[in-house]
Amino acid sequence: MRPLIAIAALVALSACGAKAPLAPPEGASLPVSPHGAPTGEENAPTAEQLLELEALAAPERSVELRRRSEDREDDPFDLPPE
Repeated sequence: MRPLIAIAALVALSACGAKAPLAPPEGASLPVSPHGAPTGEENAPTAEQLLELEALAAPERSVELRRRSEDREDDPFDLPPE
């Protein structure tokens, strides 16, 4: 009985994938252009442009490894609880 439930769950999850490019629902439009951007329907951002993350929203990680331990500097905000 449990394997059938697991198989049914996997089949249901596999049907959740996107099968077409994103587009606004019928009768709706994409959001207005950002402030300061050229106006007009031809200048409106596409769905792909709206989904792109800014550099600050997804910063690159630093993978610099420490080769030896280092003493931490004094932190003036590391205060004991009152």
